[in-house]
Amino acid sequence: MNNHVGLINRFAACVYELLSMIALWLLCTAIFIMLFGTADTALKRLCLQLLLWLITGAYFIRCWVTTGQTLATQAWKIRIVSQQNEVLTISQAVLRYVLATFSLFGFGLGFLWALVDKKQLFLHDRLLKTHLIKVSK
Repeated sequence: MNNHVGLINRFAACVYELLSMIALWLLCTAIFIMLFGTADTALKRLCLQLLLWLITGAYFIRCWVTTGQTLATQAWKIRIVSQQNEVLTISQAVLRYVLATFSLFGFGLGFLWALVDKKQLFLHDRLLKTHLIKVSK
């Protein structure tokens, strides 16, 4: 059975994921503003950014260690698995989130790495020996 996930499906899932995250960020930002007022100082902006990064991380890490799928990857029938084809451990998921953050903030180069990788892995997946597979259900 070929369970390879093509680049188009990977990047489509990333776009879907981004849309989901924007909704989550807007909700969390609204709650932050209700509790603390506008983020009009450097400290408040930093706190809001850190809060959004942590909440995003909590979402991804929880999904990766429970089912290996977020809402977007469920829609695209994709699962993130370890080298042994199992869901990630908490430490793998945390490290994947941190490395994916660096991949993204490095001008997206860690994600674009999949264009030149022989197995089309994102750089953080190459480093962690994790990969995306197709799922049938």
